[in-house]
Amino acid sequence: VNVGTMEAAGKGGKDAKKPASKAALYIGSDNGPGTRTGLKALEDVDDVNVVCAPGQTDPVIQDAVLSHCENMRYRFAILDSPEVIEKGGVDKLPKPRDSKYGAYYFPWVEVYDPFKGNIFMPPSGYLAGIFARSDGERGVHKAPANEVVRGAIGLRYNITRGEQDLLNPKGINCIREFPNRGIRVWGARTISSDASWRYVNVRRLFNMVEQSIELGTQWVVFEPNDQRLWKRVTRDIGAFLLRLWRQGALFGQSPEEAFYVKCDAETNPPEVIDAGQMICEIGMCPVKPAEFVIFRIGQMPAGGDVSE
Repeated sequence: VNVGTMEAAGKGGKDAKKPASKAALYIGSDNGPGTRTGLKALEDVDDVNVVCAPGQTDPVIQDAVLSHCENMRYRFAILDSPEVIEKGGVDKLPKPRDSKYGAYYFPWVEVYDPFKGNIFMPPSGYLAGIFARSDGERGVHKAPANEVVRGAIGLRYNITRGEQDLLNPKGINCIREFPNRGIRVWGARTISSDASWRYVNVRRLFNMVEQSIELGTQWVVFEPNDQRLWKRVTRDIGAFLLRLWRQGALFGQSPEEAFYVKCDAETNPPEVIDAGQMICEIGMCPVKPAEFVIFRIGQMPAGGDVSE
């Protein structure tokens, strides 16, 4: 990603361009495919599911990262807290805006640098590695918490149980050091106030499922939009969700308790068919039985669309 500074047009005077601000450099500019810079350059890359800007605690930059993940739909932001707490203690710790597409971590991690000695590093890079490790070992449905921060030898602040109890409900995920257990991530909440999207693993599970279904049903675009197509789509999506349930990604003693797929004349009335769309409604229970988080996915010649 190119976040280089703007070069001056001249040595001074009216023709000289003012250097872009740090936030503007990170956000970048959109001059079309292949010429985007900064964060916007990631729009040209399809295979991205986690985005972080290590050490960037400027609210403008963090808001841009969140907006990017929200607009791209299937991405999740890992955000850093400031290295140093201002007066007022953890109770005054700033927090990014409300979003179901991001998580916030505190404090910074102490590591050994062979050239500089012990230094403090922002946690987001370590969390990105933990996300990847947890995804590979257990699956995206496993919360990336109670995981060891490998390479960490200390923390910028040692969090007490009382401080943990204060920060966790606010959506501030703590990293804590435990006797004989090492330094671990001790929180898995998003920064959303919506209870349906309170946990990182729930949001990322839906990201994975929605993207997989959207890509896996692109073949329907030019098929006859009739009952045979609806049954085929229901069968294919049901088989996919059944595999997830068997892997432990969905909650419920039976598939009926864990998910449902609805693609019929009710979700596809004549006006939907006339608009060249096919709508499929899917409900999944990632946490509690009988509490479904519902989303609708539609396919059309212009591309897929998901609504929650």
